[in-house]
Amino acid sequence: MCGIIGGFNAGQAVQGSLLHGLQNMEYRGYDSSGICTLESNGCLKVSKASGKLACLREVLSEDAHAGSMGIGHTRWATHGDPSVRNAHPHCGTHIAVVHNGIIENHAELRRSLQDKGYVFASE
Repeated sequence: MCGIIGGFNAGQAVQGSLLHGLQNMEYRGYDSSGICTLESNGCLKVSKASGKLACLREVLSEDAHAGSMGIGHTRWATHGDPSVRNAHPHCGTHIAVVHNGIIENHAELRRSLQDKGYVFASE
């Protein structure tokens, strides 16, 4: 079971809202956490940490997000090690994804996408 949140705060950074929301549902996952925001330059910015939400707060204290829209996730590891590599959000150039639970056909989907040239960074 994981915690997922999205937020939008017109003209202001959404980082604090995402962290507040994740704090309220941290019980849904203690293994890792992360946020991804859409920054004013149109790029995605992602920060992740292994461990409790306090670890992500520490990462963000050194490199804050300024974007006004974003998603956040706390992970309860069911498959793959509890690590930064496997923490969500999973980001590409133009997309960020979080999910809850197990993707039963993950191996088939991964193979299919790799055959099309996609590269995976997580287990």
